Amino acid sequence: MATPLALDLAVAGIAVGSAAALSGIGLVVCYRATGVLNLAQGAVAMVTAYALRETVVVWHWPRPLAIACCLLLFAPGLGVLMDVAVFRRLQRRNAGTAETLVAGLGVFVLLVGGAALLWGLTPLGDAPVLVPATPLVAPGGLRVTLDTVVELGTVLVLAAGVGAVNRWTRFGTTLRAVVDNRRLAELAGLDADEVSSVGWAFGAFTAGLTGVLLAPGLRLDPYGLPLLVMETMAVAVAAGLRSLPLTVVVALALGVAQSELTALHPAGGNQALLQAVSANLFVLALVAAALLPGRLASAATTQTMPLPGDRPHSALVRRVLLTACAVMLLGPLALRGVDLRSLLPGPALALVLLSLVVVTGYGGQISLGQAGYAGLGALLTGALAGGAVPGVPPLPAPLALPLAVLVAAPFGLLVGWPAIRRRGLTLALTTFAVGTAMSRLVFQQPVLTSGLRLDRTGAWGNDRVFYAVELVLLGVALLLVRALHEGRIGRALGAMRDHEPAAYASGVDVPRLKLLAFTAGAAFAALGGGLLGLGAQAFDPNAFDPILGLLWFAAVVVFGAGSASGAVLAAVALTTLDAATTAGVSAAAIGVLALLRGRFTSPTATRGQPQTRPQPQSQPQPLPERPAEAAEVRLSPLGRRLASQRHGSSR
Repeated sequence: MATPLALDLAVAGIAVGSAAALSGIGLVVCYRATGVLNLAQGAVAMVTAYALRETVVVWHWPRPLAIACCLLLFAPGLGVLMDVAVFRRLQRRNAGTAETLVAGLGVFVLLVGGAALLWGLTPLGDAPVLVPATPLVAPGGLRVTLDTVVELGTVLVLAAGVGAVNRWTRFGTTLRAVVDNRRLAELAGLDADEVSSVGWAFGAFTAGLTGVLLAPGLRLDPYGLPLLVMETMAVAVAAGLRSLPLTVVVALALGVAQSELTALHPAGGNQALLQAVSANLFVLALVAAALLPGRLASAATTQTMPLPGDRPHSALVRRVLLTACAVMLLGPLALRGVDLRSLLPGPALALVLLSLVVVTGYGGQISLGQAGYAGLGALLTGALAGGAVPGVPPLPAPLALPLAVLVAAPFGLLVGWPAIRRRGLTLALTTFAVGTAMSRLVFQQPVLTSGLRLDRTGAWGNDRVFYAVELVLLGVALLLVRALHEGRIGRALGAMRDHEPAAYASGVDVPRLKLLAFTAGAAFAALGGGLLGLGAQAFDPNAFDPILGLLWFAAVVVFGAGSASGAVLAAVALTTLDAATTAGVSAAAIGVLALLRGRFTSPTATRGQPQTRPQPQSQPQPLPERPAEAAEVRLSPLGRRLASQRHGSSR
C-alpha cells in the first residue's frame, strides 16, 4: 500500500502532468488537422501568460474578464492569425517539412523577440493564478487542491470532447477527409481552410492555457517558459502525434514519476545525478521519444527538403556579400573600450553559425542543437584552462581551446548516428532534444561547471589582439569550409542534400557522409563556443540556451544557409543589433525576416532543382496535344459518333 507521502507526491505530479497533457493535446490536434508540428507552441504559451499578467496586474481588469479575453479570444485569435498569415499558403502549395519548420521557428523567434521588447528580460514573479490552490477534503486524508482537480478535469473533458467531435460529428468527418487527402477533400467541396483554422485556434488555446497554468509557479521570462513548454512535446511525440489517450497517459505518468523521484535520497554522489534526472525527466523523455524508431514515420520525408533561401548566389552578389562581410568584421578593430568589447562575440558566433552551413546548408540535415556543441566547447575550454580535468594540469587558453575542439568534435555523433535513418521533422526533433539535454543536464549542473576558468592572460588579454585572433581563426575556418564545399566531399554532400535516395544509388556513402557533416559541425560550433566563453571570460549557461540555438538556425536560413558568407552576415547582424539596440530587437527582426523569406521564396529554390510554381485553378495547364488517331481510340462509341459529326461539320 502506498505511503501518504507517495500519494501526496502523486497528486502533486498530476498537476504537472495535466499541464503537459494540455500542451500535448493541442500539439496532436493541430498536427492532425494541419500536418504541421507547431514549434511555436511554447512562445504562444508565454505570450498568453504575459497578456494575462498585463491585463490583471497592470491594467487592473477583473480577473474573470481577463482570463476569458486571454484564453478565449487572444490565444485562439493568435492561432488563426498564424494560420492565415503564415501556414495557409504553405499548405495550399503542399510545402515541404523544411519550409513549415522554418516558418514555425520564424513565428517562435518573432514572439520571443516581441515579448523581450515589450516586457524585457527581467523575470517576473507576479503572474496571476488561474485557479487557487484551495485544499479539498479527500478520502483517507489525501491532500488534494482545487487547482489540481480543475486541471485534471479540464484535460479529461478536452480529450473526451475532441474524441467525440472527431468520431460523431460532421466536422470530424471533414477533418478526417482533409487529413487523409487535402486536395481530394477540396475537390469534394470541403473547406480545408476552415479545418486548419480550427486546428490552429484549438492548439493556441491549449498552449495559452498551459502557459497561464505554469506561469505562477515560475518566474515569467521570454525564454524560460517557452523552453519548458517545448519540453512537453515529449508526450505528443511519444504518442506519434496521433493518439490523444496515449498523450494524456504519458503526460500524467511523467508528471507523477518526476514528483515521486524527489522522495529518493541516495547516498554519495548519486544524489546530484538523481536531482538532475528528476528535474529534467521531460527532457529525457523527449530524447527517448525522438530516438524511438517509428514514432514519427509519417512525418519523415522521403528525401531531404530544401530550405527557403538555399539558392546559389550570382558572382556579383557573392562579391558584394564578401565585401560587406570584410567591412563589417574589420570595422570593430577601429573601436576602443566598451564598443569593441560588445562586438567581440561577432567572429565567434560566425564560427557557430558556420557549423550550421556545413550541416544544414551543404548537407541538408536540419540541426536545431548546435548551441549545445557551442556550450560544450566553452565548458571544455574552461575545464582544461582551470585544471578541472583530473590528471591534466591547467593549460593556457591558446592550448586549451584546440584541445577542447578535438574532444568536443566526436560528440557530433550523438546526433550524427541517429541522423543516418532520420530526416525532416524527426531529425529536427532529435537534434533539438539532444541540445536541450546537454543544456539542462550538463551546463546547468553546478557540480559540472564549478572550477571553470576562462580568463584571457598574456597577449589574449588585450581585446584588440583577441579580436584579431578570432578573425584569423574565422578566416582559417572559412578556407576549410570552402575547400570542403568545392572538393569531392562537397559534391557528395550536395548530392545527398538534393536527393538522398539518388545519392545512395549513385554510390555515395551517405551514412559516413552524415557522420562527417555532424562531426565537422560540432568542431566548428565548439571552436566558436570556446571563443565566446573566452571573450566573456566566464561560462554562462544562458549564453548557450536551446532557445538561442533556434534563433541562430533561423538567422542562418534568413541570410542564406547555403553560403558561408551568409553565416558571417547573420552573426554580425545579431551581434550588432544586440549591441546597438535593446534586448529582443535581433530576435524580432530575424523572426520577421524568416517569415518573409519563407513566404516569398519558391519551395524548390535550390541547386539543381527547377523552380516550379503551382498554376491557379482558374487557369489550368493545357493538356499536351496528341494525334487524332490516339484520341479516337480512347473515345467511347458515343464520343466517336459526336467526333465524326464535328469533323463533318468542320469540312
